[in-house]
Amino acid sequence: MRKKRRNRQIVVAVNGANAVKGIFLFIASLLVIFILSGVLTSLRPELRPSSNSLYGFADELPGDVFAHLLRMENHYFASDLSDTESSSFHLSRLSLKLATSINLEDPRSFLGRELPGFSQFDTEILVAGQGTDYTNMPSESPPPSEVMQEEKEANLAEIENQQTKKENTEQEPPKQTTGDRKVVYIYHTHNTESYLPLLKGETNPDMARHSKANVTLVGGMFGKALEAQGVGATVDKTDIQAKLNKKGLNYARSYDESRPVVKEALTKNKNLQYIIDIHRDSKRKKNTTTTIKGKSYARLAFVVGKKTANFEENYKLASELHKLMEKKYPGLSTGVFSKGSPGDNGVYNQDLNDRALLLEFGGVDNNLEELQHTADATADVFSELFWDAEKVNADSGDKKKQ
Repeated sequence: MRKKRRNRQIVVAVNGANAVKGIFLFIASLLVIFILSGVLTSLRPELRPSSNSLYGFADELPGDVFAHLLRMENHYFASDLSDTESSSFHLSRLSLKLATSINLEDPRSFLGRELPGFSQFDTEILVAGQGTDYTNMPSESPPPSEVMQEEKEANLAEIENQQTKKENTEQEPPKQTTGDRKVVYIYHTHNTESYLPLLKGETNPDMARHSKANVTLVGGMFGKALEAQGVGATVDKTDIQAKLNKKGLNYARSYDESRPVVKEALTKNKNLQYIIDIHRDSKRKKNTTTTIKGKSYARLAFVVGKKTANFEENYKLASELHKLMEKKYPGLSTGVFSKGSPGDNGVYNQDLNDRALLLEFGGVDNNLEELQHTADATADVFSELFWDAEKVNADSGDKKKQ
């Protein structure tokens, strides 16, 4: 006898209330995602959550990699890329860096987490100058405590004679000028940083500090050189170190004291377009000196803080000045560097203006003549960029009026 086949049917019971709840939760989730996305994208850049790993990944990719990716989607991009063009992108090297934070081109990455205090040298090379690598980047070191209590006698008479000789040199009046407008503000956060040739009998680079014979002299040179190019400049010589001593604050709080000085200057003078903080490197002479057409110069470094929303604008300004300096004074600039590792200031008051610079003029072994040459050359390059920008702004204004 044949067995009767049983019809097996699956019955699915749908609870209408649960279905409505599911649909409601789905729609609510979408709304929350859209609202959060809108809030996060409207925040100021420095307040947005970010992934250092993701940014590190993007930074490692050269421009031609993105071009090749675009070509895969749109073949019109292939017209600007030759078939023989090869990318400098190395997947294995990038994978190693993302997995272990080790960069084969940066020896510091092998030891940065192991040696106490080594992370303070976590400076990044954005644009390398001639001969610059991770072994000779500019760096500053805080002074030992005893240098704040006792300072060497300075060659003040010699300094004054050189400055007088420079002032008595006849110079042609500038072809164009800002007139009464002061458009550049120069100040000195680490104002006691000095140079061994300015100090009598001093040979210890850690003791290259002085209350008068210091980087404020360089700021004065640079300011006068800008004025000679027709660019109005204000040189502030506020004694930041004295403010720290008065309040009992340590050297690491220097920017806390220079910040209100800069803010006040920006408030009082609406014509200020550029703010420039003058420092000096702690490296020795072989790394901070170059010869151009028979003249000895103190090399210059540009430092940009990473912990500010103005990073891109300030980096653009520094890189433009570096490129122009390479053209007119090859080898003078050591490059453009960024700082902003954990525990580092990483701002340097550059959040107060989108045209802010930190300039390292030479090192502990550079003399006044070398610093003067660099101040003149830097003013020459800066003024050329400034007047080109003024011309562009003027042309834009004329077009708007039309």
